Amino acid sequence: MSLLQLRRDRVTFRFTRPPVSGRVRPRMLLVSVILAVLAIVLFCVGMTIGDVPMTVSDVLSGLFGGSDGGNGYIVQELRLPRALTGLLAGLAFGASGAVFQTITRNPLASPDMIGINAGAATAVVAGIAFGFGGGLGTTTLGLLGGLFTALLVYALAWRRGTTGYRILLVGIGIFAMCTSLTDYLLSKAQITEAQASIGWLVGNLANRGWEHVVPLFAALVVLFPLVLALSRWMQTLLLGDDVAAGLGTPVQPVRLGLLLAGAGLVAFATASAGPISFVALTSPQIAQRLARLSSPPITASALTGAVVVLGSDIIARSLTASALPVGIVTGVLGAPVLLWLLARANRSGSGG
Repeated sequence: MSLLQLRRDRVTFRFTRPPVSGRVRPRMLLVSVILAVLAIVLFCVGMTIGDVPMTVSDVLSGLFGGSDGGNGYIVQELRLPRALTGLLAGLAFGASGAVFQTITRNPLASPDMIGINAGAATAVVAGIAFGFGGGLGTTTLGLLGGLFTALLVYALAWRRGTTGYRILLVGIGIFAMCTSLTDYLLSKAQITEAQASIGWLVGNLANRGWEHVVPLFAALVVLFPLVLALSRWMQTLLLGDDVAAGLGTPVQPVRLGLLLAGAGLVAFATASAGPISFVALTSPQIAQRLARLSSPPITASALTGAVVVLGSDIIARSLTASALPVGIVTGVLGAPVLLWLLARANRSGSGG
């Protein structure tokens, strides 16, 4: 026996054999499909740009082995790692931003704002500037820095439990401390190491290789399903801790699990592509408004992040002969969104 309920904004189904139930929102599904197609298009178009001009058909031939050796090498070894790093980093930043904005119930709470990016950046800059991370690599340093920062924020926000408001306030303080420490490390480093660190700090997809792609892909394979599994409790967290606990949600374990999963995603993305600014902040808000939901959807936010990073990288390489770092473009595009969110928070009486 099965049950099917149709409403204007969702379809609810329940089957007795097998015992499966769920809810599908047609608009969100359509938005996710459109974003996925757009991300694929930008992914292919981005690989046409370079010293050797190519068409999309050349790129597709190079990807699937239908071109000559020269084009195949350029596509698969030089341009594909960069495109995959941008795609995967965008997915990770977007999903992580949706997680943090939901558990804190604040559209301004993203890894950029509460110090996770900054903590990962501080660890990587310390390794680059002073050479002690040679054996670990930027990916491991970024992961350790991001996770340590997330645990520090959670511990300092703990007072018989944590709340989204305390996590946000503590995170802003940690962000300022990590930024200051990074500036100090840069001032003490040698000129060559400082230049390498600054190029990475902006958020850059240049010279990405498979060593940047593989760890980030592995992180997404492990952490993204974990976030989706925990997301069934995220809607109850939006109702407040007392109501969520009354509905049977294990509030603190779920919040800690989401915090660590989101921090892991952003730490791996930061280690691979640098702290690309504003992607985690703006992508969930764009996805939420496209899907017309009360909170950021995880999958649509991730796909929006991929579109933002890949689109910004195309713009960055098209503006000047010497390609700009992608983080500069996302910063220019994201700053107006941040100002709009602040203005909107003030109008609604939640801006302080």
